[in-house]
Amino acid sequence: MVALTGRPAGPPLVPPGRAATVAATLADRFAAATGVQVDGAQILAERAGFTGHRRRGAVSAGGACRLLPTADGWAAVSCARPDDPALLGALVGEDEGSDPWPALTRWLREHTGAELAQRAELLSIAAAPFTPITPMALADSFDPLAPITSMISIDPLTPIAPAAPVVRRGPARPLAGRLVADFSALWAGPLCAHLLGLAGARVVKVETPGRPDGARSGNAAFYRLLHAGHRSVTLDPRTSGGRAEMAALVRAADIVIESSRPRALARFGLDAEGAAAAGATWVSITACGRASDRVGFGDDVAAGAGLVARDADGLPVFVGDAIADPLTGLTAAAAAACAPAGGALLDIAMSHVVAATLDPAGNAKPSPAARRDGDGWVVDTAGGAVPVAPPRRVSRARR
Repeated sequence: MVALTGRPAGPPLVPPGRAATVAATLADRFAAATGVQVDGAQILAERAGFTGHRRRGAVSAGGACRLLPTADGWAAVSCARPDDPALLGALVGEDEGSDPWPALTRWLREHTGAELAQRAELLSIAAAPFTPITPMALADSFDPLAPITSMISIDPLTPIAPAAPVVRRGPARPLAGRLVADFSALWAGPLCAHLLGLAGARVVKVETPGRPDGARSGNAAFYRLLHAGHRSVTLDPRTSGGRAEMAALVRAADIVIESSRPRALARFGLDAEGAAAAGATWVSITACGRASDRVGFGDDVAAGAGLVARDADGLPVFVGDAIADPLTGLTAAAAAACAPAGGALLDIAMSHVVAATLDPAGNAKPSPAARRDGDGWVVDTAGGAVPVAPPRRVSRARR
């Protein structure tokens, strides 16, 4: 992750907080529940091992998100989808064709982060000002699932209400042979499904004709890593037959993974609360929680939650590669593996997951920089110089 943080021509920077430590703890939690060992810290940067992405400062490693100054601070704005240039043009009131950045940059300098957030939510644009969520105190006994479990009611008599996560008491269920219906896309949800598949679950990936997984157009080898061994189906929620097949799959599933806002699920005829009440573990991954209508991707969510590094001049740069995605995928997998057998609705907000890795003291000062050591970089620590490892390709086999 350090190798992916900093200016392109400058040294790698040590990110604030302890995302790598939290990722390792999540991997340990998953291993304890399933017997499957993965390197949590390595997972945070592994996509770049396939894509060749490198640190790019105020431009995300993947190139779709930028850190831009606002009238009262900074913001992260993504332009990743085909419709985003037009949506960003609508946000600023100018049609700049395929390149919305010049007009957006001018607009942001004259408007506050709050104005951006309001308009972005109305237009379903992935953008966020730097208004960090209050981080949790990171004691040595910190529980990385606290951002989820603190929002879960474990009283089996609690009525099920819309957007109210519910868990019924009982031991965690073994994953071998369990059916996972994966309605998610891109990285966080598919990573969760991939890890559950490694533990022996049967994964069915669901796409719709109008919205196939956008990751299919990305690096093919990385897509295969996350989806190898999974069955893939295309179901059309616009038809009664498609909706019936979706409903039947959800009824049969032990675990459901999705990354849609609740109103989108309602259009598909899917009922998360009802499925959890019937005994399924429902993993709901959103930018800011089921009660929020905001959208977001890994880079803008992480920056909006406060996870940015600072260069020598104190200017913000991205941390890692869409780091909110792999952090959330690990969190979701550990939570699903530990969920009780009686049914659970897990409300997993990417922004909360990121905020839980941050130091309450904040990160306004320049980040510690690596130094040159021969052809590579090292970070000086109390225990000596630690080499900065570049991202690398990995392979993982289903047990």
